[in-house]
Amino acid sequence: MSVLKQAEMGLPVKDLIRQIGITEQTFYRWKRQYGGLESDQVRELKQVVEENGRLKRLVAELSLDKAVLQDVLSKKLPGQRS
Repeated sequence: MSVLKQAEMGLPVKDLIRQIGITEQTFYRWKRQYGGLESDQVRELKQVVEENGRLKRLVAELSLDKAVLQDVLSKKLPGQRS
């Protein structure tokens, strides 16, 4: 965020990117993603993205567990009689 703020204050982008050691493409990607957001909003966005990733992994694991259980059930039931 501080890099974007410095650019907004008038520091040349080429000087900024050289100073912090990033590419121009990275700077403009950050500007597109985080431009106009405050620091707390960026922090909250990162937390939401992390939580979303965690939930996606959880859903994938549960879906796999369900598929395995259904497969085991379908193999056991036809041969058994109550």
